[in-house]
Amino acid sequence: MRIGRLWLCLGKDGRGLKTKFFTVAKTSEIDPGRARVVYVQGIEIALFNIGGEFYAVDNLCPHEGGPLVAGTVQGIVLTCPWHRWQFHLKTGCSPMNPAVQVQTYPVQIEGEQIRIGMVTD
Repeated sequence: MRIGRLWLCLGKDGRGLKTKFFTVAKTSEIDPGRARVVYVQGIEIALFNIGGEFYAVDNLCPHEGGPLVAGTVQGIVLTCPWHRWQFHLKTGCSPMNPAVQVQTYPVQIEGEQIRIGMVTD
């Protein structure tokens, strides 16, 4: 089960749900300013290294399915390469339209291992 940001913004705190973390890459495999696609539980995720901080979002843009991994990032705002829709990498919110969001995932670093969290019930 995936919990969207809008659900959390509506006052749902996710109590009773658990996050399971999956190792997807090593920190040395993704240079700062770069991104790559990883898969967790069959979900295609874009993993970004922004100045040594890692962010994970669904790779498909919710607007028309553009590959977000190929987008550009300024600060922590990601721009889709297809139609220039933008998303905040921490929250998934779009400054262009608050009703449109991309799913974000928690990221943990353990040693050199990058781990992405998925919500389970």
